[in-house]
Amino acid sequence: MTIHDAARTGFAREAEAYERGRPTYPPEATNWLGAELGLAPGRVVVDVGAGTGKLTRSLLGSGAEVLAVEPVAAMRAVLERELPGIRALASVAESMPVGDGAADAIVAGAAFHWFDGPAALAEFHRVLRPEGRLGLIWNARDRRQPLQRSLDALIAPLRGSTPSMGSGRWREVFEDSALFGPVGERKFPFELELDQDQFVDRIASISFIAALDDMPRRDLLERVRLLAAEHPEPWSYVAQAYVFERIT
Repeated sequence: MTIHDAARTGFAREAEAYERGRPTYPPEATNWLGAELGLAPGRVVVDVGAGTGKLTRSLLGSGAEVLAVEPVAAMRAVLERELPGIRALASVAESMPVGDGAADAIVAGAAFHWFDGPAALAEFHRVLRPEGRLGLIWNARDRRQPLQRSLDALIAPLRGSTPSMGSGRWREVFEDSALFGPVGERKFPFELELDQDQFVDRIASISFIAALDDMPRRDLLERVRLLAAEHPEPWSYVAQAYVFERIT
């Protein structure tokens, strides 16, 4: 399987901005997810599309054995630097070098919308043990906040056909799925304080922004910095978490 052009180019270019500007997941969300997935010592969880390890960090606290899968070398390098000793594989979600039935759980943080849904679910079904569970989570910007609407006015016209969680298309593969059934979902609102540099990094780390040519990217980020100066308030986020169970 190939990586989407925006992900391959953008995340390779701005892996460091991703690490600096992207939030980790709130403990309330990851605690709920870990409990629903049954993460504990002696269990094995695969973090697919692990990026720089934003979700991986919280998985390690469960005591479970964590295997990270990340196809973009620059992102994987940051993950390995930040989490020394983590086992990280250069692979895509649709074809992982992991044995049949090797995992108790699979998670994807801010990643599933990038996957080929049917192929990824087939691969997850292969890798999970019977009744294993799949957890998906995103930190979504809360569009009810005026700041987020102002940001969207700048960046949404540049998205093009780049996949997004907000489109809801990722859900389609689970409708009447013969491989996975829904267990539960929760939303966890939170706020995040960002200084101006982190504000700019957060936008710079968006795949289709990072993939722009140098001059339009620089011009856009200058406008983002002006917006940051006008809006010192915390960012509003909603962590959205979903759990599915493997159908045997």
